[in-house]
Amino acid sequence: MPRISAATNAAQRENTKRAILESFGKLLYSRGLPGLTMTDVAKNAGIGRTAVYNYFADMGELLVAYALDETERFLHELDEGIAGVTNPIDQLAVYIRLQIEDLARRHLPPGPAMRSMLSPESYARLGKHVSELQMVLANILSDAITEKYIPENDIRELAMLVHGSLSSSAGRAEDAPDVQTRERQIQSTIRFIQMGLGARFDADGNPLKIEEIQPNKSEKTTNLTVAS
Repeated sequence: MPRISAATNAAQRENTKRAILESFGKLLYSRGLPGLTMTDVAKNAGIGRTAVYNYFADMGELLVAYALDETERFLHELDEGIAGVTNPIDQLAVYIRLQIEDLARRHLPPGPAMRSMLSPESYARLGKHVSELQMVLANILSDAITEKYIPENDIRELAMLVHGSLSSSAGRAEDAPDVQTRERQIQSTIRFIQMGLGARFDADGNPLKIEEIQPNKSEKTTNLTVAS
């Protein structure tokens, strides 16, 4: 039998850990968290139950690892998505799209449910990463205000408006009967949120600065009502 090098062993451990996280994510999506066990995760991943405990001590630790992994992935996709996008209103569109897609494919339990099953240390660790995600949106909104694309307002309240709209939109996108309908719903949600924040657009769909908006003259915009 050939000797397994350290690099190969490390790669094997990473692959096993990835299989566990993916298994947990699929079960979380299809079944939800209540009643989910480490045995379920192991069986779905095609590995032994003991192997799961070699990586995660309990369901709480596994939940935190999954949430952190998903947050890191989202931040990476967001960095790639907004690379080269200089207008903050267009950056917001990328953020909204990725959030809708992200929320539709993973069903993390709400904060109170997570707090009830996590240690204070684990919950605080998770909160730190959530704060990183919130800071990305806050920076986009701050730039939009500074560059005069939306009226000045409380950043926290604006972020709550964005995330509140996203929560209800993710389910609609997930249940869309076809790709065209799903894309139309996403585009409608993006424009609905942008305009809810005060953004306005010219006839070609380009964001206008506040001083460029002519009073008593409406710009051509996408529907303000989110597609159903």
